[in-house]
Amino acid sequence: MPAVRRPWNKGKLVGPKPPLQPKHVWAIRTRLQMQRKVRDLALFNLAIDSKLRGCDVVSLKVEDIAPHGYATERATVRQKKTGRPVRFEITEQSRQSVDEYLRICKRQPGSFLFGGRRGKDKSLTTRQYARLVATWTAMIGLDASLFG
Repeated sequence: MPAVRRPWNKGKLVGPKPPLQPKHVWAIRTRLQMQRKVRDLALFNLAIDSKLRGCDVVSLKVEDIAPHGYATERATVRQKKTGRPVRFEITEQSRQSVDEYLRICKRQPGSFLFGGRRGKDKSLTTRQYARLVATWTAMIGLDASLFG
């Protein structure tokens, strides 16, 4: 008699995860500011403002957000999944965090906004981004498996 295999998702939540509430967003922003995590703050703020999927956030290029060296008020990005352009507004707080990040890391136009470990010309991976999101949610006492 063959062994009964346990499904990989047994007992796990499936389906869409709930969005972060405004109080959670502010708590994460505050923690990242207090810890002086400039890249994480810029990444988090852009992700919240744009409402893009993780794969689209990590593939942002410098000229998408800051074509002249500083962040613009609006940006347009073509989604990877649908191929459609998405226009979004970047808040003042997000522009400040992106400008500070660009000033510190000296990213040039043509390069990815959020570089990863794989080299200068490679972006942050979606897996690395997911780990960061899990870290941010755990940082404010939320269950990381419930939010994405």
